[in-house]
Amino acid sequence: MTSSSRFRAVLFDLDGTLLDTAPDMVAALDDLLREAGYDPVDYATARAHVSRGALGLIDMACGGIDEAHRVSLRNRYLELYAQRLTRATTLFDGMAQVLDRIEAAGLHWGVVTNKPGFLTEPLLDALGLLSRSAITVSGDTLPERKPHPRPLLHAATQMGVAAEQAMYVGDDARDVAAGNAAGMTTVAALYGFILPDENPHAWPADFRIEHPQNLLAILGQS
Repeated sequence: MTSSSRFRAVLFDLDGTLLDTAPDMVAALDDLLREAGYDPVDYATARAHVSRGALGLIDMACGGIDEAHRVSLRNRYLELYAQRLTRATTLFDGMAQVLDRIEAAGLHWGVVTNKPGFLTEPLLDALGLLSRSAITVSGDTLPERKPHPRPLLHAATQMGVAAEQAMYVGDDARDVAAGNAAGMTTVAALYGFILPDENPHAWPADFRIEHPQNLLAILGQS
């Protein structure tokens, strides 16, 4: 990959794309279920739902509850998760090298996630990534969240790059929808948290990658 790439920025979804947050997010769900008297959930099943966020995990584990109870469980889950935010979370294998290569080529990288800022920023900071990220857009930075394109367009504006000069990488259909709507090149992260009944090959992404380091080939051929 060289600095002659037509891309000037790479934006990442957080959970399931940049970071493997499943160990901590599922452990917090286990704590919640024990506390609330629900049956535990198989790890692989819960892991596949992590990109759906707190409510997605609760709907999967405690379906059929009324909205007030659902919100109460969500709030308690976030408290439990915040207490163990970085115990086992890591960059996906190979992602550290990808970030190093992006920076060495003089490109920007950043994060656009639906995760709330009070979790996103401490998590990135603890892993030494917040200061390296050119822009971090959380789920409550703007009124709109993905799949709306505005968070991606906001990130591009803040970095001083045109949308068509940016790539967005994510592991959910809403990531591809947001990136396409923003006019960015879209990359589906097939290594992420994808439900068994989903077909990411049917998502209208420009590229699909099985491993983070596959991004380098995409950047290098542009």
